[in-house]
Formats: sequence, structure tokens, C-alpha cells
Amino acid sequence: MRAAVCSRYGQPEVMKVIEVKKPIPKKNQVRIKVKCASVSSGDARMRSMDIPKWMKPIYRLIIGIKRPRKAILGSQYAGIVDLVGASVSKFKVGDEVFGITGMQFGCYAEYVCVKEGSVISKKPSNISFEQAVPISFGGMTALHILRTGKIKAGEEVLIYGASGSVGTYAIQIAKALGAKVIAVCSEHNHELVKSLGADEVIDYHVKDFRTASKKYDVIFDAVGKIKKKECLKVLTKNGQYLSVGKMTTETLEKLDYLKQMVEEKRLITVIDSVYSLSDIVEAHRYVDFGHKKGNVILKI
Repeated sequence: MRAAVCSRYGQPEVMKVIEVKKPIPKKNQVRIKVKCASVSSGDARMRSMDIPKWMKPIYRLIIGIKRPRKAILGSQYAGIVDLVGASVSKFKVGDEVFGITGMQFGCYAEYVCVKEGSVISKKPSNISFEQAVPISFGGMTALHILRTGKIKAGEEVLIYGASGSVGTYAIQIAKALGAKVIAVCSEHNHELVKSLGADEVIDYHVKDFRTASKKYDVIFDAVGKIKKKECLKVLTKNGQYLSVGKMTTETLEKLDYLKQMVEEKRLITVIDSVYSLSDIVEAHRYVDFGHKKGNVILKI
């Protein structure tokens, strides 16, 4: 099968598409013919190891000292089950599924094997593979972090980086929780975030919310570019600062919660661009640029 592999940490050019052996599922696994993967900012950081200095020793121990131990990167998938292990009962050949492999990676390939009990669910029937695949990362990250904030109906939630993958999902989830959403993004993304439910929009090129007099109940940094101490003056007395800089946990419950939102037409995926597997370098280069709207999809 064809797969995009990463032989060392570095710039997008370290990614190469080569032929590798097709995986065979264990008795508790399903093999998925991958239709789409997602090129997220998290995937790009794993490729480049462009993370805070204090975190690098930990990540290198987990992922690999000089190069990723698991050379096939990509942690989000959407596809069709094409083979099941002997003890699998939840899925059958032909099922359309989506999910996340986390640090097991392996999704930049034509096939990937995952455990039946992992974070995998049947794809919502009302959306495409392209629309489904980013939910397991961007959507789940937004849901996990907003839940830690225990947002109440009527609270004012400011989302910084509202037009990115996590931000576009966060707007919709916060609105579903009953919040008033203030989105911060560049002017050319204003109509996009309004269409997702943002009540107000701030152009960060024109106004810095951190120096204004307005206070917010929650400030959610959806791109990891602002610090808590910069936001303290514009938080209410019991206000909370949330950020993608913190670790998130991926669970089937969260994935199924988001799936239900999709089926109820309360959550949509914003797609910036779609690349083929052979264009993996260009896809990573575009994500590195840092100005994508929503999600970048890799069509396998």
C-alpha cells in the first residue's frame, strides 16, 4: 500500500510517499481502507518537533529520539472497514467509520488497523468522509477544553483564533451550551465565523481585546498564541482562561457526542482545502503557514 512516511524531524520535505506492507488486523482489530485523513497543526508539530523547549525531551522519549518510531504519521481517519479480526463484534466489513489513533498515528496510508475498543465510531450518514475526518481532533479538542470551563448559558465566551480547526468547532459547541460567543479573527473570516453562530466578531488587526475595558466570563485561546497573564485584566471576577496548550483526552463518549450534534445538524466542518496523498509535502507546508480556515483534508 502507499503511505506517507516521516524519516526524521524537520521541514515538510521530510515527508515521502512510498510503498509499505499492508497491515493485517489482530483478532481485536479492524482494518480500515482510509478514504481521508486530516493534516492538523498537531500532526505538523509531530513532524517538525516544533514544540516548547521544556516539552521536547518528554515528546522525544514518547515518539522517538531522532525520528518518529512510527514513521507513518496522521492521527485522524475516515474510511470503510475492509477486514475484521476474529473477536470483533461491533463492526463489520463495509461499515463507514471515523476516529482517531492518537500517538499510534498511521493514518497517512491507504490502510490502518485500529482496536475495536479504541476511539472509533460509525460515520454520521449525513456528512461525507471529508467532513467527518477532522471532528475527531478539532471537534474533540474544542469539546474537551470547553467542558473544563463548565460554561453556563448566557456566559460570554471569547474565542481567539476562531477561524481555525479548533476555533470553528468551538464556536458551535459554545453556542450549543447556551453561551454568547465573541470570535477573534482577521477581517476576511468574519462572515465565516458569523455563519457558525458567533454573536460578535473582533478583528485582531484593528482591536486588541486584551487592552479594552470589556470583560469576559471565558477566554478560549484556540491556537495557543496568547498567555493567561495577558488576559487576566479582561476576565470577570470568576472568569476562566482556557487554551489548547493543555493536554486533552480522546474518548469514544466525546466522539459520539459530536456525532450526535452532526446528525442533529448542530455541528458542521469547515474545510479549507483538500490535498491528495501524493501532495503531502504541500499540505504540511500550507498548515505550517498558519492561516488555514478550518481544516486541511488529505484524500487517500
